[in-house]
Amino acid sequence: MQPLHNKTIIITGASRGIGRAMALRFARDGANVTLAAKSAEPHPKLPGTIHSVAQEVEQAGGKALPVQLDVRDENAVKEMVERTAAAFGGVDAVINNAGAIKLSGVEHTPMKRFDLMHQVNTRAVMATAQAALPWLKKSGLGHILNLSPPVNLNPKWFAQYSPYTLTKYSMSMLTLGMAQEFRRYNIAVNSLWPQTLIATAAVEFEAGGKQALDRARSPEIMADAAYAILSDKTQRRSGEWLIDEQVLRDAGVTDFSAYTYNPDAGQALMTDLFVD
Repeated sequence: MQPLHNKTIIITGASRGIGRAMALRFARDGANVTLAAKSAEPHPKLPGTIHSVAQEVEQAGGKALPVQLDVRDENAVKEMVERTAAAFGGVDAVINNAGAIKLSGVEHTPMKRFDLMHQVNTRAVMATAQAALPWLKKSGLGHILNLSPPVNLNPKWFAQYSPYTLTKYSMSMLTLGMAQEFRRYNIAVNSLWPQTLIATAAVEFEAGGKQALDRARSPEIMADAAYAILSDKTQRRSGEWLIDEQVLRDAGVTDFSAYTYNPDAGQALMTDLFVD
């Protein structure tokens, strides 16, 4: 039996990109996946909805529960978790993948935009953890995985876009705190971040444009790294800021060429934000 067979995993921001790739990877084990995202209707520029991904999950061998969700609404988050537990009998893992990004400094970041980044990137992590905690306690091997970077205090990561940096580092600090707080419940908490750019809508529209995709890896590398973390029954990792490439190296992967998003471009990969 596969490690994640019949395990129940909640993924926020699961309608496209990294969240979708993770859902499909877990589905190949026969996992139950709650797809929690705002995208319930097709977008003219962005492919994918919770319903289209749900069909893909079912085709891949998993079970899917699509839930339209704004992670800023803690009552809606609680309802989503309860719907998940009712549908699948519990919750084994939560992946906080939903994100908001604006790469601008203090001078040019509207407070409304900062509030959005704080609510989606930081506050939602706490809201989903609180809502899922009673079920994660019952799991026996519960896991919270935050898509956030190592806290790197090099001033260059603050110089141009400190509002965004602050909200992502706050996620990572919650990782450390929750790992210690929830250790007694046998719940692991980690962060996962990519070594290189990942070909997502966020990169295309906010962090480099279409040309940056030629220097990116596909979302599947993050999905495979998340799978390696969640399928490790030893729970040896908790309170760590993990990088996708290193997680896979630890799992025995030595060739990463298959993850190149556009191999025909022939360009060197670009290191992601916050990674030296």
